[in-house]
Amino acid sequence: MTEYILRFVAGGVIVSAFAILGDMLRPKSFGGLLGAAPSVALATLSIAVVQHGPQYAAAESRTMIYGAAALACYSVAVCQLLMRYRCGALPATIMASVVWLAVAFALLAGFGGAA
Repeated sequence: MTEYILRFVAGGVIVSAFAILGDMLRPKSFGGLLGAAPSVALATLSIAVVQHGPQYAAAESRTMIYGAAALACYSVAVCQLLMRYRCGALPATIMASVVWLAVAFALLAGFGGAA
């Protein structure tokens, strides 16, 4: 139960800090970029360092980077399917999910994942 309370507090503090930073930047659309993912990742890594040590947190951070790279490839694939091939939104996102999974698993297989 203590871990959940710690996650809640750490996540809330870090989300609030990133929200303040996002509110200070121009254009305002940066606020959405800084609102969730970076703050949740930092809170998760902080807790991982405290509970499992820096080696475990390093492995977790690598898998987060792989996930981010896979998401970038997914986003490019969705954009191509929507703009170039004029697919509908639902079929494009479903088809591009294959790209996301392929890139994520290829990176895990090629560089190693969480130990």
